[in-house]
Amino acid sequence: MTKIKIVTDSTCDLSNEEIERFNIEIVPLTINIDGETYRDRIDITPSEFMMKMKKSIELPKTSQPSSGLFLEVYDRLGTEGYDVISIHLTGKMSGTVNSAEGAASMTNTNVKVVDSEFISKALSFQVLEAAKMAIAGKTVESIMSRLEEIRKQSRLYIVVDTLENLSKGGRIGKGAAMVGSLLNIKPIASLENGEYTPVAKVRSHAQAAKYIAKHFAEDVKEKVIKEVALVHADGHELAMKIKEAIKEKTGYDQMKLEETTPVISTHTGPGAIGFMYFVE
Repeated sequence: MTKIKIVTDSTCDLSNEEIERFNIEIVPLTINIDGETYRDRIDITPSEFMMKMKKSIELPKTSQPSSGLFLEVYDRLGTEGYDVISIHLTGKMSGTVNSAEGAASMTNTNVKVVDSEFISKALSFQVLEAAKMAIAGKTVESIMSRLEEIRKQSRLYIVVDTLENLSKGGRIGKGAAMVGSLLNIKPIASLENGEYTPVAKVRSHAQAAKYIAKHFAEDVKEKVIKEVALVHADGHELAMKIKEAIKEKTGYDQMKLEETTPVISTHTGPGAIGFMYFVE
C-alpha cells in the first residue's frame, strides 16, 4: 500500500497538536518586519507579530517558500517512501502554489499540488480531511476528489477593522482609505474562486456580525454543518460579537476563537476577523 504524506504551508492556522496528530508537513512562509526576517509561526508567534506590526512604520513584507525549499521536502519524503499531496493557500493571493509546482516538476517523488482557493482554517478543512484519509489508507485519487468537494462547499468571510494595511498593500487607493476611515467603514469580503472579493460595507462591529450571521444562517439551512472556524488578528471583540450573533441566529456554538497567522494579519491589519465554514 502506498504511503501518502500531506504537505501544506503555515497559513493553514493548524495547531501544533493537529500537525503532530495527523502527521502533516508544514512549509513556512516568511515575514520581514523592520529589517528582520522570521519564519511564520516558527520564529514568531501571532501575538508577538501583532505587537511588532503596531509599532512598525512600514507594512511588513511576506514571502512565499522557495521552490528549493519545497524540493528539499519532496525529495526527503520520496526517499521515505511517500507519495505527496501538497495543499496550499489560494494562488490568487500568493505565489506559494507556483513554488510548489516548480518543485514538483523537478523531484522524482510523486507529488500532486493543490490550490485550495482558500486561506487559514478554510485551507485546513482540506488539509485535515486529506490527512485523515491518508491515515485511513485511501488513494491519492480519492483524496483529490474529496478535496474538490470540500472546496465547492466551503465559504470564507473577512471583516477588516482598519483600511490602513489594505491601502499600504495596494488593495485599495489612499483616497478611498481616507474616506473610509473618516466614515468608519468596515469592509466585508469573501474569497470567491480564491480571490479577495468585496461584498459589503458596514459601519460597526454589530452590523458586521449581523451580516455574517444572516448569510451563514441562509447558507446552512437544510445542510449538515461539517466545520466552522473563527480567527482574528487582535480582533477578539469583533470575533466575540460574531460568535454571539451566530449562536443567536442559528443556535450553533461549537467554535473556538483563534489567532490567525502573521502572514494574513499583514494584509488585513489589526482588528480583522476571518469566519469560515464547510457544509454538506
